[in-house]
Amino acid sequence: MFHQIGATEILIILGIVVLLFGGRKLPELARGSGRALRIFKSEVKGLQDDEDDKKPEALETTEAEKKPEQG
Repeated sequence: MFHQIGATEILIILGIVVLLFGGRKLPELARGSGRALRIFKSEVKGLQDDEDDKKPEALETTEAEKKPEQG
């Protein structure tokens, strides 16, 4: 049902992009896309770091609940 994109399809897509945006706008478009990807990656990493910070606390509480009290 789905197939991978081949070289011909990529060339057609690039040709359409050049026609739509023009040769002068492509570097600006690529720069903006790169910045957006960098921001997105840093935000995703920040979310993952936040989740990693919360996991040890949850593990500590479950381990404390499992241990029988002595005394």
